[in-house]
Amino acid sequence: MTPDDFLRSLTPGMRQPDGLGLDQYKRYDPKNVHMKLELALDEDSIFYKLGSSGLITFSDYIFLLTVLSTSRRHFEIAFRMFDLNGDGDVDSEEFEKVATLIRQQTSIGSRHRDHANTGNTFKVSSKYAIYHAIDHKARRKTYQPIVVDEAAEIMGMDIEDLDTQEEAREIVIEEEVSDFQRKGPDENGNISEADFTELLLAYAGYPQKKKARMLKRVKKMFKDNAQGISRDDYLKFFHFLNNINDVDTALTFYHIAGASIDQATLKHVAKTVAHVDLSDHVINVVFTIFDENLDGQLSNREFVAVMKNRLLRGLEKPKDTGFVKLIQSVLKCARETKPALLDI
Repeated sequence: MTPDDFLRSLTPGMRQPDGLGLDQYKRYDPKNVHMKLELALDEDSIFYKLGSSGLITFSDYIFLLTVLSTSRRHFEIAFRMFDLNGDGDVDSEEFEKVATLIRQQTSIGSRHRDHANTGNTFKVSSKYAIYHAIDHKARRKTYQPIVVDEAAEIMGMDIEDLDTQEEAREIVIEEEVSDFQRKGPDENGNISEADFTELLLAYAGYPQKKKARMLKRVKKMFKDNAQGISRDDYLKFFHFLNNINDVDTALTFYHIAGASIDQATLKHVAKTVAHVDLSDHVINVVFTIFDENLDGQLSNREFVAVMKNRLLRGLEKPKDTGFVKLIQSVLKCARETKPALLDI
């Protein structure tokens, strides 16, 4: 799988490259010096660290999805649970338990199954994983017990030269930038409030009628005073989403205390919890989207749920397609390609 394939798997509505249908692939032989992959990657990209030539296997794919859908705090808790004597060390067997537990507790890790006939198999040797990670960091090449911090580093936490989780999130940030650019910014580099709404609700799971109603409300509100959303404001809001769990806790305390969630409150929480300054205009657009009765108060439960889905980019939703969904997909594809078919 190429980096582009990985991003396509996270982005709804993106089609396969031209000339490639379902279960059709390009073959690449790394031993053939005349074959070269054109990958827009930095030399220190995580894809080069996971697989040769910047390509990743099915196991790497599941690993990245698990890392993206699991918070750092959950990693820490899992490691501390298996530090039985409290000395800060976790042996290889305990580490394997941690890795297995984390995979089982994420929807991605628990839903995917091995498919030997297609080559999609997920098999991990904890000793090899520990050896490979530590050897890659040039620390030691023995199967000694590892410190919890080192285990966290292997799984992508707080490391200087190989921060897997942060690098994985950088991939998603690049995809956010691509999403922004696909909306066709104007000469000032801004997208419309309606485009911002569509990007925000892409993974909400709302019925089409509800999404259309929200979109109509935004268009009506900013019909005469549209300012647009800049790329900087858009990325600031995505940084805010990265801290949505802490934001959820803060908003819950406000709700318990009986305080209303107004625009000033959300701006304050974003500043103090996520350490990001959201513009008044972005907050106004967000309230227009989720404040159905336009009373200036936000339903924090619905808002947080949608934002969590947006952050995970649909990773918490089942990926298996049943027969009914298959038929729906075929019909949707037919509707989208109908004009092209009529031109033939």
